[in-house]
Amino acid sequence: MIHMEEVQWGLYLVLSYLVGGVMTGYLVAKVLKGVDLRTEGSRNIGARNAGRVLGPAGFVLTLVGDLVKGGAVVWAAVELGYPPVIQLLGFLAVIIGHLYPVFLKFHGGKGVASFIGALLVFNWLSAVLVGAAFLLFYSIRRSLTVAGLFSFVLAPFFYWLTEKQWLETLLLIPISLIVVYVQKEDIKERIMLRE
Repeated sequence: MIHMEEVQWGLYLVLSYLVGGVMTGYLVAKVLKGVDLRTEGSRNIGARNAGRVLGPAGFVLTLVGDLVKGGAVVWAAVELGYPPVIQLLGFLAVIIGHLYPVFLKFHGGKGVASFIGALLVFNWLSAVLVGAAFLLFYSIRRSLTVAGLFSFVLAPFFYWLTEKQWLETLLLIPISLIVVYVQKEDIKERIMLRE
């Protein structure tokens, strides 16, 4: 028998995916300049390309929008009293929605800002530790891409250190890895260039 609570969780996950699919960079580019960010610059609809094509305002608006998008999904689950496992599934759903948005024929962004926003709300201490790891990696490699993605891989480890919850830690692993995986070409390029 399906319980009402399970129905609510299912609806929450569907809505999380749809929220993830609302592409801030695409909307900002259309409003500010009337262009499709998918055909401009690097053709990515994230904050970096928005900044390149639209200037500082485009970068800030896209970054903030994607951060809020990820954070809002997890915050909603917390406010509704959903358990951490459901919060994490919402976290995963918003990232998948951002990477593969149904509204843009499943061609989305790379999920970095949404990942950060969701992690900040889910477990702010883990996010702080990820930030510290980022600074350390950046001091060694001098590459924002490499430092950011290597630090994301450590997010599940940092969560386990602070909370000692194995199931939640295991759920965080695919969330962090999928964000890294979609940027594998960027990582290879940065490593080869030895930034």
